[in-house]
Amino acid sequence: MSGPKTGAKYGRDEWAQWGIALVLFAVVPLLGKKYFVSMGNEILVMGLFAMGFNLLYGVTGMLSFGQAAYYGVGAYTVGLLLSKGVAPFWVALPATMVVGGTLALVLGPLCIRLSGVYFTMLTLAFAEMVWGIVFKWYDFTGGDNGIQGIPMPEVLRDPLRYYYFTLAVAFVSFWMIRRIVASPFGAVLQSIRENPERTGFIGVKVRRYQLAAMVLSGVFAALAGGLFAGYQHSIHPDMLHWTKSGEVILMSILGGASSFFGPLMGAAVIVFIEDMIGKYTEFWEIWIGGIMLAIVIFFPRGVIGTFDTWITRWRDHGKHAGTAARP
Repeated sequence: MSGPKTGAKYGRDEWAQWGIALVLFAVVPLLGKKYFVSMGNEILVMGLFAMGFNLLYGVTGMLSFGQAAYYGVGAYTVGLLLSKGVAPFWVALPATMVVGGTLALVLGPLCIRLSGVYFTMLTLAFAEMVWGIVFKWYDFTGGDNGIQGIPMPEVLRDPLRYYYFTLAVAFVSFWMIRRIVASPFGAVLQSIRENPERTGFIGVKVRRYQLAAMVLSGVFAALAGGLFAGYQHSIHPDMLHWTKSGEVILMSILGGASSFFGPLMGAAVIVFIEDMIGKYTEFWEIWIGGIMLAIVIFFPRGVIGTFDTWITRWRDHGKHAGTAARP
């Protein structure tokens, strides 16, 4: 599996993707319905979650089934700090990154001792432990009731204002992830994905880089969880369940783990399908399964990844046609 394209400079295609994505999200409120603002907010949050996860999966080649732990911990950080009056939102949201990174720093050394499916299962096991703690600790986390009515600062209580706040935070985070992938550090992560043994032979501390990737992925996942808590004003233990980890894996694969904006596209596809089809039919599971099956068949590299392949082939065909036409 090839990873996201690297390089310090942006190509025309990537600039186009950045511009299209930013414009599309910026004009969502102009559609005139609060429903679309809410959906756009959810896509941005889940897109950030998926792109942070892809830093671990698509770039480093580590399939974690425990990303929901960091996402949920970030949400509970905001929920607990605000509901208990410990800190304002402007402190609680950055704190999610510290908490998420710290949790990854604690669990990471235990997980990276193994690789492949064993690493995947170990991340799942630790995530389920975190979920169990949140689910059972009624006095602190609210147990299966979660936390309701999370207070927000006056300036962000309006859904439209919060949407643009989420848009700004998400795109700054996307830019940071892009810089990480395009850096020498990102190049090492990709070499680990391709061949960790050979990378280790040239003197690279593979486990140290894998741990760093886990920490960074945990930071962005927790930030996404904190943004979710802010716009929903409520959180629940299901945010930490393994099904949420499976959902973000599906987003990354459907959109294209080999493309930078692939996970964001995957998040948009999943959220749109769940919300729109579930709204009109009680058999929404069948429709979602059928649509996802079609995407897997006709877009084997994910939506954006397949489009990138088509565009590359079209350009190569044009170049060859132009060369052949010369006398």
